[in-house]
Amino acid sequence: MSKEILKTLHKIPTHVAIIMDGNGRWALERGLSRLAGHKAGTENLREIIEASAEFGIKYLTIYAFSTENWKRPKEEIQGLMRIFKTMLDRELNNLHKNGVQLRHIGRLDGIGKELQKKVREAIELTKDNQTLILNVAFNYGGRDEILQAVKQIVANGVNVDDLDDDQFAKYLYTAESPDPDLVIRTSGEFRCSNFLIWQNAYAEWYFTPTYWPDFNRNELYQALVAYNERDRRYGKVKQDKEK
Repeated sequence: MSKEILKTLHKIPTHVAIIMDGNGRWALERGLSRLAGHKAGTENLREIIEASAEFGIKYLTIYAFSTENWKRPKEEIQGLMRIFKTMLDRELNNLHKNGVQLRHIGRLDGIGKELQKKVREAIELTKDNQTLILNVAFNYGGRDEILQAVKQIVANGVNVDDLDDDQFAKYLYTAESPDPDLVIRTSGEFRCSNFLIWQNAYAEWYFTPTYWPDFNRNELYQALVAYNERDRRYGKVKQDKEK
């Protein structure tokens, strides 16, 4: 995408979060298996990560596997785990070379030991990279995240009178990331699906009917164009903001 086109974007969201939905329906419409759809969706990540860095986005959070996804058929879950392992093996060095820092948000317990090891090694290898912070929400659920934060706060003996939004946020998986400015959901669904419940309180939402495997660089650009047309007020009225 040319620099002239990029100049049309007057404000770039610091943090973009994506609910990558529609892999199964994409595959079904092509007479393919659901796993083929998940594989296509994983392949698509490379273009979106590269485009995010090109557009100047600093934090990208992707919803890869939710705590509810364990309820899917065993064969599909096993296939997903194989796809994730293959992706890490194939893409890690390229991500590292391009300055992408990988972070995991969610639980690692319950995931196979081999995949846990690969995730930890990827985090360690890329920990000093700063071009783009890539948060991978894997075995993640928003309600579970809040419950875990409350349990940790209680365990640490935090005085409830000292507890505020900023203090609470320090106990979330995203403690080192700013809240999302823009949340994108593909496939035409209109729900948050237990994703970053606390963090998305004032995020702008963008819904597109495009299935995730077809969500390309231009689709991301269109989402940013829509974001540029929004007036973020954080509960205020426009007059308040201008004073």
